[in-house]
Amino acid sequence: MKVAVIDVKGKETGRQVELSDSVFGIEPNDHAIYLDVKQYLANQRQGTHKSKQRAEISGSTRKIKKQKGTGTARAGSIKSGVFKGGGRIFGPQPRDYSFKLNKGQKRLARKSALSQKVAEGTLHVVEDFNFDAPKTKNFIEVLKSLGLNDKKSLFVLGGSNNNVYLSSRNFRGSDVITASELNTYKILHANSVVVLESSLEEIQETLSK
Repeated sequence: MKVAVIDVKGKETGRQVELSDSVFGIEPNDHAIYLDVKQYLANQRQGTHKSKQRAEISGSTRKIKKQKGTGTARAGSIKSGVFKGGGRIFGPQPRDYSFKLNKGQKRLARKSALSQKVAEGTLHVVEDFNFDAPKTKNFIEVLKSLGLNDKKSLFVLGGSNNNVYLSSRNFRGSDVITASELNTYKILHANSVVVLESSLEEIQETLSK
């Protein structure tokens, strides 16, 4: 399929680029998307939550009352979880939330997310641009020209561009990444995806394997 290329002012350049149907035109696979997003969010979790069990808190281990004849349940140490100040019963322990996902599933999820954006008309191809110096004002002007200043957007660069990245860092509604950092969660989280021309070849080459 062919898509028009626009400039940073939101005007058509008169040129078109060919998008691979095998990457940008497939039937989205919802389950692959779910698994990839789930893995991404799981990998963000530190898993450092911890509560103390009865063996880990300070306190006496003396038996607090006799075993029988009290009319109440038997009780041992005051550190038991049934008493105030006692250890936590089945509390959270440090763990690793990450899990394995096949590369084929990840590629399918990314292609599904990109195809979904193309079908919705929220994926735009913009010619490459750069700033002379990192200024948030310059990046906001680009967003206004593209009609994205009040929307969550994702800019995909062909390579590392420090001036563009630093210019966008103070703007909460937009995220700037390189083609190698592209993932399903960020694609779906954005209302609009802006793909620079220089990143198209790498995206299509990576996802066509």
